[in-house]
Amino acid sequence: MGENLQSRVRLRPVDLARPYGLSTQAVRNYEEAGVLPAAERTGSGYRTYTPLHTRALGTFLALLPGHGHRTATGIMRAVNRGAADEAFLLVDESHAQLLDDRRTLRAVESALRDLGPGATGSVPPESPASADIFIGPLAARLSIRPATLRKWEAAGLVRPRRDPLTGYRVYGEADVRDARLVHQLRRGGYLLEQIAPLIAQVRAAGGLEPLEAALGDWHSRLAARGRALLSGAAELDAYLVEREASEA
Repeated sequence: MGENLQSRVRLRPVDLARPYGLSTQAVRNYEEAGVLPAAERTGSGYRTYTPLHTRALGTFLALLPGHGHRTATGIMRAVNRGAADEAFLLVDESHAQLLDDRRTLRAVESALRDLGPGATGSVPPESPASADIFIGPLAARLSIRPATLRKWEAAGLVRPRRDPLTGYRVYGEADVRDARLVHQLRRGGYLLEQIAPLIAQVRAAGGLEPLEAALGDWHSRLAARGRALLSGAAELDAYLVEREASEA
């Protein structure tokens, strides 16, 4: 009986669009993209929708904040063609990415703690802050081999400049900072490919000190994503239940 009631209710594109502040063209675009199930057509070719389409649109919009447009679209496409397992895999991948991001944040916080006081600096207090250093002395300071520093450079984790006369690698303040952070993370068991985005965060922030100030915002953004994933999951579950009822 629920299915018969659903099938008798006919909605126009504007009826779907208006509650969400969308244009009717956006609704048509979402249908063409597979986000909405295919609409029926009147004899004159006009699209007609049902409450199930309204639920689908609301589900997609609820998935967006946590999953992003591409993944949310993939989830809805999979559900609408009956491939629920494929949709669940995409959901799982988003949760796994959030977990990786949380671990990344913890790694940065741990590395900053392990670097201790003066973590934003690159040289001992007795040395001028602007002093440059060559690969051998820096390797000795970190208790690693010069070959390790060259490996980190090849991975893009440190970017020393070259002395124009000798061609030797010269590590400036930011380079030493990056090397110290890489060293600390490697000691924590992180792989080079896992460290790369952390170093990118440090460089984007302009150093460790600005990064420390941004950690609170980072926490907030991850928490917001976590809540958004939960909200999206609740809407997705409701949509699946309604689809199953309409097909019964």
